[in-house]
Amino acid sequence: MGTPARAARGTTRAVSDPARQVVDYWSSERVTMKQGFIAVCIASLTSLIAGVTLAGMSGRIDAVDGLFILIPVSIGMRGNIFGALAARLGTSIHSGLFEVSRDRNGMLYQNVYAAALLTMGTSATMGVLGRAIGGLLGLDTVSVWDFILIAVVGGLLSSAVVLAVTVRLSITSYERGWDLDSVGSPLITAMGDVVTLPFLLLASYLVGIRFLTPILGGIALAVAIVALVRGWTSVRLVSKRIVRESFPVLCIAILLDILAGAVVEPRVDEVFLVFPALLIVVPGFLENTGALGSILAARLGSKLHLGAVTPSARPDAAALLDGSIVLVLGLTVYTITAVATLLLAELLGVNYPGVLRFIGITLLGGLMATFLAAFIGYYAATTTYRFGLDPDNHTIPLVTSGMDLLGVICLVIALVVFGVA
Repeated sequence: MGTPARAARGTTRAVSDPARQVVDYWSSERVTMKQGFIAVCIASLTSLIAGVTLAGMSGRIDAVDGLFILIPVSIGMRGNIFGALAARLGTSIHSGLFEVSRDRNGMLYQNVYAAALLTMGTSATMGVLGRAIGGLLGLDTVSVWDFILIAVVGGLLSSAVVLAVTVRLSITSYERGWDLDSVGSPLITAMGDVVTLPFLLLASYLVGIRFLTPILGGIALAVAIVALVRGWTSVRLVSKRIVRESFPVLCIAILLDILAGAVVEPRVDEVFLVFPALLIVVPGFLENTGALGSILAARLGSKLHLGAVTPSARPDAAALLDGSIVLVLGLTVYTITAVATLLLAELLGVNYPGVLRFIGITLLGGLMATFLAAFIGYYAATTTYRFGLDPDNHTIPLVTSGMDLLGVICLVIALVVFGVA
C-alpha cells in the first residue's frame, strides 16, 4: 500500500503545481518549440524586408488615394489562404492521408486547386469591398476598377510565389518529420509579406490609365467570378468543400483587413510618415499577431481531429499548455522585432520616437495582441469544430484577419499610451 500511496501523492503534487506542468510540457514539446521558435524568428527578421519596402512606398501611398486600405488585406490574404492550406496539409500528414502525388483526385492536388481558385475570387472581392468601405468611411480613393486591378494583379503574382513555397514546405515537412502546424503559418505569412508588397507596388502603376484600366479591371472581375463558380460546383469533392467553406469566411476576413487599413489610413501623414520606423514595424507586427494565433489554431485543429483536445467553452489543460507556448513565442518575437527594427532604423537613418518609447510601444502592443490571438485562436478552432466544420478551413482566416484589425488597434492603443498618437 505504501508505494501506490506515495505515487498518488506525487501525482497530486504534480497536478496541483501548474508551473511544473508547464515546464514538463515544454520539455516534452522541446522539438516543436525549437521549430516554432526558429520559424517565428525567421519570420520576424524577414518581415523587416517588407517593412523597408512599405517605408519605401510612401511616395506611391501619397500618389494613389486609398492605397493603404489594400495593404493589410493584400498581405493578410496570402496568409489566410496559404496558411490554411498548410494547416490542412499538416492535418493530413498527422492523420496519414498525405502523399506526394500529381493525381488530380489526391489530397495535395485538390488543396492546391482550391487555393488557386480562392486566390482569384478573393482578390477581386478585395478590390470591390475596399473601394466600397473606403467610400462609406469618407476616405479619398481611386476608382473601383483601379482597386480591382491592383488587388488581382498583385495577388496573383505574389500568390504564385507563396503557393510554390507552401507546397515545397509541406513536402519537406512530410519527408523530414517537421511539425507543419508550428512552422507553416509563420514562414508562409513572412513569405507573403515579403513578396506581396513589391508586387502590389508594381500593380499600382496600372492605376489611372484611360480605357485600359477599366477594361483590364472588368476582365479580372469576370475571371474571378468564373473561378468561384468552378470551385463552388467542382466535381472534386475536397476542392468543392474547401471553396464552399472558405470563401464566406474569407469575405469576413477581407472586411476585417480592410477595416485595419482604414484605421491606419487617417494616421499615415501625422504619425507613420513622421516616424518611418513605425512603418517598418507594421508588416512584422501584423504578421506576428496572426502567425502566433495561427500556430495555436493549427495545433488545436489537428488535436481536435485526433481527439486530443476537447472542444469545450473552458479550455482544458492540453489547450492551455499549447497557449503557454504561444505566449512565450510572443514575448520573444516582439522583443526581436523591436530591437531589430531600431537597429535597421539607425542604419537607414529614419526617425523613431525614442529608443525606450519605441520598445515600449512594440512590446505593449505585441503582448496585448498575443493574448487576443490566443483567445481568438482557441475559440475559433473549437467553435467551428463543434458546428461540424473543418477548423483548418476557418481558423486561419479568422485568426489572421481578426488579428490584423485587433493588432492595429493594439498598436494604436500603445501609440496613445506612450504619447505618440
